[in-house]
Amino acid sequence: MSVLTRTAPSGRRAKADWTDGDRPLFSVSRLHPAEVYAAAASGPEGLSHEEAEVRQKEFGPNTVSREHRATIPGELWGRARNPLNGLLLALASMSYVLGDPRAAIVIACMVVLSITTAFVQEHRSNSAAAQLRALVHTTATVRRHPSPSEERFFDIPIERLVPGDVVRLSAGDMIPADLRLLEAKDLFINQSALTGEAMPAEKYAHASQDECSSPFDLPNLCFMGANVVSGFGVGVLLRTGPHTFFGQLANEIAGRRVPTAFDQGINRFVWLMVRFIAVMVPTVFLINGITKHDWLEALLFAVAVAVGLTPEMLPMIVTVNLAKGAIAMSRSKVIVKRLNAIQNLGAMDVLCTDKTGTLTQDRIILKRYLDMHGEVSERVLQYAFLNSHFQSGLRNLLDNAVLSHVELHKMFGLDSGYSKVDEVPFDFSRRRLSVVVRQNDGRHILICKGAVEEIFAVCTHYIVDGEIGQLDASHFAVAQQETIALNSDGFRVVAVAYKAMEVAKPSYSVGDEADLTLLGYIAFLDPPKESARAAIAALAERGVKVKILTGDNEVITRKICREVNLEPGEILLGGDLTRLSDTELAKVVDSTTVFAKLTPAQKERVVRALHVKSHVVGFLGDGINDSPALKAADVSISVDTAVDIAKESADIILLEKSLLVLQDGVIEGRRIFGNISKYIKMGASSNFGNMFSVVGASIFLPFLPMAPIQVLTNNLLYDFSQTAIPTDNVDEEFLANPRQWDISNIFRFMLFIGPISSIFDYATYGMMLFVFHAWTNPSLFQTGWFVESLLTQTLIIHIIRTARIPFIESHASPSLIATTITICAVGIVLPFTWAGAALGFIPVPWLYWPLVVSMLLVYAVVTHFVKVWFVKQWGL
Repeated sequence: MSVLTRTAPSGRRAKADWTDGDRPLFSVSRLHPAEVYAAAASGPEGLSHEEAEVRQKEFGPNTVSREHRATIPGELWGRARNPLNGLLLALASMSYVLGDPRAAIVIACMVVLSITTAFVQEHRSNSAAAQLRALVHTTATVRRHPSPSEERFFDIPIERLVPGDVVRLSAGDMIPADLRLLEAKDLFINQSALTGEAMPAEKYAHASQDECSSPFDLPNLCFMGANVVSGFGVGVLLRTGPHTFFGQLANEIAGRRVPTAFDQGINRFVWLMVRFIAVMVPTVFLINGITKHDWLEALLFAVAVAVGLTPEMLPMIVTVNLAKGAIAMSRSKVIVKRLNAIQNLGAMDVLCTDKTGTLTQDRIILKRYLDMHGEVSERVLQYAFLNSHFQSGLRNLLDNAVLSHVELHKMFGLDSGYSKVDEVPFDFSRRRLSVVVRQNDGRHILICKGAVEEIFAVCTHYIVDGEIGQLDASHFAVAQQETIALNSDGFRVVAVAYKAMEVAKPSYSVGDEADLTLLGYIAFLDPPKESARAAIAALAERGVKVKILTGDNEVITRKICREVNLEPGEILLGGDLTRLSDTELAKVVDSTTVFAKLTPAQKERVVRALHVKSHVVGFLGDGINDSPALKAADVSISVDTAVDIAKESADIILLEKSLLVLQDGVIEGRRIFGNISKYIKMGASSNFGNMFSVVGASIFLPFLPMAPIQVLTNNLLYDFSQTAIPTDNVDEEFLANPRQWDISNIFRFMLFIGPISSIFDYATYGMMLFVFHAWTNPSLFQTGWFVESLLTQTLIIHIIRTARIPFIESHASPSLIATTITICAVGIVLPFTWAGAALGFIPVPWLYWPLVVSMLLVYAVVTHFVKVWFVKQWGL
């Protein structure tokens, strides 16, 4: 029997029950480990490199659909697939059917302008991100023959895995494909991405005869999309890439992201404009149909008004702003996995992070190895080295610091003197790890390494200079004093203990971690990072509080915090946090800067408590213990050296673990928010004012205030002038504080600024009717209002874009100035050209120009003073 068959991806699966294509998996779960190799067409040594290449060609890369970079047609479709574009194309079709092909062409040009501009910028962003992603690999530990090194297992990029590969799993790993376990030791798997079940499931390697309705319930199968919480195992891959359960569910899983406040705010604005359209268009149609008695012309004008009220450039403005931000951050070696995360960075007012590698240099050095009396002990170093060398789980920075002493390998005779028997993996409740080794004489020794208080809890004796003594409370007090003294000097302390097993066994468990003999301590130094003090100060100036969430103890954490000028205040410990209810935690979370000795679940609780206090929370983490908090945060940040599950959970990946890089991201996020807000406030206030202008003109004029094609041309030119908004400068005071979406502020801005434009529209009506006597000259009236409307809309962005005095205290970007000048020039010249004549325009009298310039100046001044008053009341 072979399970290496192609199972075509079946799309969305309503539930994880057995299908005919899954039956081979059920069958292989019943086999004994030795029989699984034959079923998978593999062997104990894994595949040969040649066979792996053949299977790679047959089964394809081990990636799922959501990991593939979109093609150029895919990117274009992504930009075009937008409700606003659909609305505009529907209006274009209506115009064409009603006999106005010119209007249809102009509307189509608006859509093309929006899609093309967004596509070009997003394509550049995707290319920059792809180049950086090439520097970050998620790897799997695989066994193939011949092995390139003395190690039987070695790392390869996860996409190169094929069915039949034998892989090793340890804490922090993502399950790389659907697999059957061959070995397992205290292996707990988080399958929540597939099943929704939050509690980890324990997995075993033995054959299963269980009757299960769901493949996820089988104890010896693991599936892509899950991750290892603790323990370790070895398994053989059965299905890879799109043929896995995760591959079949990938599109559904990728679509489960909860909309952020930014997404919700954009949607609320769009629906506000849609409601305006739903009210305005029928009203304008009926008024003009009744008063002008030309229902077809009234309908075409109503369609043109609908186009004018549609914020058709909003998708482009949002996409281009976010894409530009991603490109800017890529220059700082930051990979943005989700574009909206950039805006969330700008809204972030609390950053939670561990201290290791953020406040410290992430360059841990083993400095001391001491016995119970504080004297140097080679035996402590030897046993610590044996523990780190033989453990097969997730090696942390402390293990790497121990193993960096390569000379100890020969000194302690690891090749001939010791061999590994078994292992009791690390977990965050025990906070220790044990390995069992066999000496040349056949005796088994259990060596345990971990947190001082956890090691003491399982020790009954100590040894110094070969003499064994009974441990009591006084020894623990001395050990605590010694540990505090070392912590106060900036050292991280780990205890080492052992137990000579009286009876050798083939396997061991947590229960064997009892009656141990304490050897002593190893102490590590992780110096503070030079840039940390400046970065924390810079984030504070930007309104972002840094909070430390660490599993380390409070003494060393307090010392490191003070060295980087972060006042720790009263530190909340994990044990104390456990006794607090969610309500009580929410009361103290604001005033607490440092949380120490936390478990992964407690880190997540702190993040959620900050949410309760209406904070936008960022979390920077790189360990398996950080993954719950990363998923709970508004913006999750990891580094390229992080464990797989941390990188998978992150929205942003740093190629350099530095708070200074994050400060740049915070500024970029606020700049993006500022420029998107400019367009939205401009569009909302302009449309609100136009509502009064169009309705009033339709009531009292004997002709249309502007021909449908003229309305559309005005809108197309205005849209072009707005394409440069993503390049605009943002005032320093706007960047100084976190910015969150506030639809009520936008609504107030619309109510106060919008009617001003309507007042000056009516002034233009009066000028055209009573100064230039346009009652009987519709073309003159329409030309005059077209030019005034275009100039006011195009120039007013320079008033709205800043809380300062425009052109004097705040300057727009060169691109925005250039598009403004260009569109204003086109609007002024157009009535004198053949194109203007084709659109129904005629040259206006020369007296018109000084009058309209005066009107523009008064309009700008009035709008500026109302804006200044508004900013004092509610902010910009």
